[in-house]
Amino acid sequence: MAAVEAAERPRLELTVRGVVLGVLITFLFTAANVFLGLKVALTFATSIPAAVISMALLRAFKNSTIVENNIVQTVASAAGAMASVVFVLPGLIIVGAWTGFPFWTTFAICAVGGVLGVMYTIPLRRALVTQSDLPYPEGVAAAQVLLVGSGSEGDGAEAQADSKLGLLAITLGSIAGAAYALITTTRVFASEVSAYVRTPNGGATGLGAQASLALFGAGHLVGVAVGAAMTVGLVITWGIAVPVLTALHPAAGPIADWAGDVWRHQVRFIGAGAIGVAALWTLAKLAVPLVTGVASALAAERRRKAGEGGALPRTEQDIPIGVMAVISLACLVPIAVLLAAFLAGGPLGSLVVPLTIAAVLYIAVAGFAVAAVCGYMAGLIGSSNSPVSGMAILSVLGAALIIAAIGLPVLKGGDVKPLVAFALLVTAILISVAVSANDNLQDLKTGQLVDATPWRQQVALVIGVIAGSAVIPVILNLLNKAYGFAGSPMHGISANPLAAPQATLISTIASGVVGGNLQWGLIGIGGLVGAALVVVDELLRRTGRRSLPPLGAALAIYLPSSVTVPVILGAFAGYAYDRRVEKRPNGEAAKRLGVLLVSGYIVGDSLLNVAHAALIVATGKGAPLALVPEDFALAPPLAIVAYALTGLALYVWADRRAMRA
Repeated sequence: MAAVEAAERPRLELTVRGVVLGVLITFLFTAANVFLGLKVALTFATSIPAAVISMALLRAFKNSTIVENNIVQTVASAAGAMASVVFVLPGLIIVGAWTGFPFWTTFAICAVGGVLGVMYTIPLRRALVTQSDLPYPEGVAAAQVLLVGSGSEGDGAEAQADSKLGLLAITLGSIAGAAYALITTTRVFASEVSAYVRTPNGGATGLGAQASLALFGAGHLVGVAVGAAMTVGLVITWGIAVPVLTALHPAAGPIADWAGDVWRHQVRFIGAGAIGVAALWTLAKLAVPLVTGVASALAAERRRKAGEGGALPRTEQDIPIGVMAVISLACLVPIAVLLAAFLAGGPLGSLVVPLTIAAVLYIAVAGFAVAAVCGYMAGLIGSSNSPVSGMAILSVLGAALIIAAIGLPVLKGGDVKPLVAFALLVTAILISVAVSANDNLQDLKTGQLVDATPWRQQVALVIGVIAGSAVIPVILNLLNKAYGFAGSPMHGISANPLAAPQATLISTIASGVVGGNLQWGLIGIGGLVGAALVVVDELLRRTGRRSLPPLGAALAIYLPSSVTVPVILGAFAGYAYDRRVEKRPNGEAAKRLGVLLVSGYIVGDSLLNVAHAALIVATGKGAPLALVPEDFALAPPLAIVAYALTGLALYVWADRRAMRA
C-alpha cells in the first residue's frame, strides 16, 4: 500500500525545464539524423543518449526525478523519428518540383503528419505495450539507463558516477567521430576505400567502404542479426547479381563505373522488389494481432466510460479517445489545405478536388495501417530497424497508382512530372505519420517501465514532433546548398552530392508507376528474392536460436556497398565486444557504455558534416578544408589504419572503464 501511495503522490514529470531541455537536445540530434539519413538511408534512436545527457544536466536541480528525465528523452526522441522524413522529401528536388525546401510547407508536412502519428498510436498502446510481450529493445534499454542513472531518488553516489561515465562515453565517442570526419574533410584520410575487378565470366564486381565512424556505430546499434542479413544481401548483390548483369551488358570505360551503373540502374530495382515483399509479409503477419489488439483497446475505453472497475490508474491514463479522434480529424484539415495549395494554379488545377479528396482518404486510412505496422515492428526489433523503408515503397506505390488513375486521363500524354511530384508529397505526409508512430510506442514502453503517465508522454511526443519539424527544413536547405542530391538537376557547391538513396528510389518508383516505365521484371525478380529471404528467416526462427531479417538483406541489395560494409563491420565488432564483456559482473554496464560510445560516433560525425556544409556555403568552395590533392596516394591506407585503431582503442577503453566502475 505504501508503494502505491508513493507512486501516486504528486511529483515532477511534465515540467517546463524538462520540455525545454528535450527541445534543445532534439535540435542537436535532428541535425545529426537528417545528415545520416541523406547519406546512408539510416537513422539512429536518440532515446539513450538523450537520457544520459538529461540525467547529467538535470542533476543541477535537487528535485529532478526519473520521470522528468523520461519526459526529456521522450521529447528528444522526435529527432530520430521525424528526421526519417528525408527518405522521401528530397525526391521533390530530384524530380525538379522544388528548388529548395520551403520552410512552412516542409514544416507542415512533418509536424501535421507527425502529430497524426502520435494520435494513431494512442489506441494501440494497451494492445502493443501493456498487454503485449514484444521486447521493445530500445525502449527497455532506455528505461535501464534511466533506472541505473537516476536511482530511486536520482541522487545516489553510484547513480551519479554511472551517469557521469555515460556522459563521458558519449562525449568521447562524439569527439572521435567528429575528429575522424574532420581529417577526412582535409583529404588526408580517404572518405571511401574501394576496389573493383573483372570476374571470370567477363563481368565485373567490387566493394567499397566509407571511412565513417557513424556507419560503424550504426552497425553496432542494429545488431549482429541485421549485420548477418546485410552480409547475405551483399553477397547476393556483388557476388551474384552484378557479375551476371555486367557480363550480359558489356561496357567500355573504368570497371568501377561499369559495375556501378549496372547496380544503380538494374540491381537496385531487385532490392526494391525484395523490400516490398518483406514489408508485405510483415503486414500479413500483423493483421490478426493488430485487429485483436485495437478491439481490446477500444473495449477497455468503453468500460472506462461506463464506470466499470472504477477510475483508471494514473499509469493507464492516455489522452482521451474522444480528444484523440478530434485532433486526428483536425490534422486532416491542414493536410487537405496543403495538398490543394500544391495543386492549385498548376497543370493539375482542374483536378484539385478529386485528387485532394483521394489523397486525404488515402493518408487517413493507410496512415493508421503503417502506424500500426511500424509500431509493432519497433516493439519487435527496435525503432532503428523498423521497416520504414518498406513502408515508404508500399506507400508511394499506392499513392502513385491512385493519382495516376485520376490524373493520367486528364493529362492525355502530357508531362507527368506534376503527378509524380504530388505522389511524392502525399508519400512524405504518410511517412511522417509512420516514422512518428515508429518511435512513440518505444517511448511509451520506456515510460511503462519507469512508472510514467502515458498522457503526459503523449503530450511530450507532440511537442517533440513540432520541435523536430522546425529544424528539418533549415538543415535540409543548408545541405542542399552545400552538397545537393545525386540525380537532382540542382547542383550544390561541393562536387560530392549526398546520395539520398531512399529519396532517389522513392522518386524513381513514383516516376516509373506514373510514366508506365517501371522495370517490373527486375522488381519481380526482387520479389522472388524477398520471398526466399522470408522463407529462410522463418525456418531459422523455428529453431529458436537464429534469425535473418529479410529487410536487412533487401536493404543491402538496394544500398551501395560503401554504406553496407562499414555497417556490417560495426555489427560484428559490436557482437564481439558484447560477447567479451557479457559474462563479467559488470557486463550489462559495459554493454551500455558501448552503446553510448557508438552513439557518440554518430552524433559527432554527423554534426561535423553539418558544420562542414555550413562552411562550404559560407566560403563557396567545394572542399574548403582540403590540405592535399584529391588523389593523395597515402589517403586510403591511412584511413584504413586509423579507422581500425580508433574503433579498437575505444572499445578497449569502454571495457576497462566499465571494469573499474
